[in-house]
Amino acid sequence: MVGVSDGQTSAQAPAAARTRVGRPLLSLALASMMDEVHAHAGGVYLLAADEPVLEMAVMAGLPRAFAAPWERVGLSAPIPVAEAVRERELVWVGGEEDMAARFPRIAVVLPYPFALAALPVATESTVYGAIFVTWPGSHPPELSVRDREHLIAACRRLAVRLERAFEASRPPLPEPDLLAGPAFAGSAGMFGSVEAARMVSRLPYGLCSLDLNGRVSYANPAAAELIGVPSNRLLGNQLWAAVPWLNDPIYEDRYRAALFSQQTTSFVALRPPGDWLSFRMYPSTTGLSVRISRARAVAEMARRGPQTGDTPSRLVTISQVLSLAGALTEAASVQDVVQLVSDEIAPAVGSQGLVVLGSRSGRLHVLGHRGYPDPHAVERFDGLPLAERTPGAQVLSTGVPAFFDSRQELERLYPSRYAAPDGFAAWAYLPLIASGRPVGTCVLAYAEPHPFPADERAVLTSLGGLIAQALERAQLYDAKHQLAHGLQAALLPHSLPELPGIEAAARYLPATQGMEIGGDFYDLVPMEPGLTAAVIGDVQGHNVTAAGLMGQIRTAVRAYTTVGYSPEEVMRSTNRLLIDLGSDLFASCLYLCLDPEQGRAVMARAGHPPPLLRRPDGRVRVLDRAGGPLLGIDGSPTYPTAEVDLTPGCVLVLYTDGLIESPGVDIEDALADLGQLLAQAGDRPLDELADLLVQHSVSVRDRVDDVALLLLRARG
Repeated sequence: MVGVSDGQTSAQAPAAARTRVGRPLLSLALASMMDEVHAHAGGVYLLAADEPVLEMAVMAGLPRAFAAPWERVGLSAPIPVAEAVRERELVWVGGEEDMAARFPRIAVVLPYPFALAALPVATESTVYGAIFVTWPGSHPPELSVRDREHLIAACRRLAVRLERAFEASRPPLPEPDLLAGPAFAGSAGMFGSVEAARMVSRLPYGLCSLDLNGRVSYANPAAAELIGVPSNRLLGNQLWAAVPWLNDPIYEDRYRAALFSQQTTSFVALRPPGDWLSFRMYPSTTGLSVRISRARAVAEMARRGPQTGDTPSRLVTISQVLSLAGALTEAASVQDVVQLVSDEIAPAVGSQGLVVLGSRSGRLHVLGHRGYPDPHAVERFDGLPLAERTPGAQVLSTGVPAFFDSRQELERLYPSRYAAPDGFAAWAYLPLIASGRPVGTCVLAYAEPHPFPADERAVLTSLGGLIAQALERAQLYDAKHQLAHGLQAALLPHSLPELPGIEAAARYLPATQGMEIGGDFYDLVPMEPGLTAAVIGDVQGHNVTAAGLMGQIRTAVRAYTTVGYSPEEVMRSTNRLLIDLGSDLFASCLYLCLDPEQGRAVMARAGHPPPLLRRPDGRVRVLDRAGGPLLGIDGSPTYPTAEVDLTPGCVLVLYTDGLIESPGVDIEDALADLGQLLAQAGDRPLDELADLLVQHSVSVRDRVDDVALLLLRARG
């Protein structure tokens, strides 16, 4: 018996696309573009009218289910189409490794070899959306100049057509996705097709044909016999849906891999009770041919098949969860979690409003919200007791999610909501449970009544677990961050004192890695009339231990200065203290005794970078005078002193090495650049100059070390 089925419309096309179909402007433009550059798949996104979201309008060459996690994409999302719109330029991803490095969320869900180009669809003044096209893994890692020009020109032409359509009040209507028909549309009436079917039916191994949606359009008798399912039950159905023991995401993944990469893929599966079958898929742009045979030996299996009775979830759901989980791993603070849920999860599930609630001291607290026209509608719930009968408190207390598909249902169970309209018509309240304890409630709000079927409730509940874990990490991070900054603020001067004859400005930037706390410090200490001590130092490391030791050193330097020690004695005494403390950490230090009345300063150095001196005429010198070793190394060092010019108008720049050190940058070059900038801008107000020097630091964006800066200008 030979089975052949007719082609069917994509099941993944939107309902509107199957009912009211407009002029195929988008479909034709996409098909033409793919044909020009020999791409095998692509899609068109349009920008939503009332929110910063790209919505998929048309997909071609592959089932829309492949792009399910990205049906709606926030403009801030790290996705190629969103980046293309943000940057207003073509985004090229040259292969699997490039995708994993630049867009890991996509690589997790689609770990297949393929190349991708994404482009904005925009005129000079207006963005209408974006387009992406893909090629098999065999595509060269670079996009040719010809293909690049074709793609850019095609997107510009489409943008102009959309502009005219909107000006004429004829926005694009839904269009069907473009999927090629099955390899065999039927055998009757064509001698060649009939003879080919007869020939295939006589082969001793199984052969079947799948369309792009994975549905069986042909199966020979050997295939039906090996699989153990009659041909009439295979035809028109996806192979993994028609055969229970193939209903595993692993096998559907092989089908996806074949279509994306356009390369042959294979797998082995266990047909109960003990027969191992080999499946080999040969893809094309119209579908796949599958060869089925008995596996030669269990030892040759590439993967273990599913066990009898398993009913795993669909890969589309898994891919969505993987994508969103990848997004949440990037969240550091609580506000990062709120922003990512707003940008990634809310658009994916069709929600227009979001509230994240936490609890503290028996009361609800609004951690963040998005999408509410009137913020007061949310903020009135901040501080409500957990004992209050509200859906947010109830869900947080019980750990049971609540879904309300209409306002009537919500108000029937919670009459107090009559007095608190928020403009939405349906809600999902998700308990956020992490490490066995409730950490908050996530409220997803919908602008229209929204039914929540069982499968959607399951997905939303699962997403609640992912959000909870991210929120728990973020709350811990925020607590550590506040502790670190509080400690750092306590150890550094709250303000600089007013000094006779000296103008001062200071800046401190923690390292961007770790706890953002470190051992850099600075201080200004008034001495006997007319004299001031300026000190800057750097304790090895940027953690709590370094910060604690920094506080001890700063206190010691201030104490030795107050009792009248000379610069050399301050350095020797501080070094002895550090050795007596038994710390394994070292410290550098630069000490200046300023005497503006005499127009001079006395400097002592302990392994610290040399300061810069800018004279009133704009010349800059590096004061690389002799100094002693780092504090905490030698028990009996000497710290020679040197006199420094401090005539009116001179500017001294004291800094720690974090200002000039950066991986791959020569310190001498960085110091020369700093001196050149100081020469050009040294006449500016001191606070403005301090900001300028920090902003132009070679390491300001990704600091592996702390940065401390102290500027001193002698007044006339």
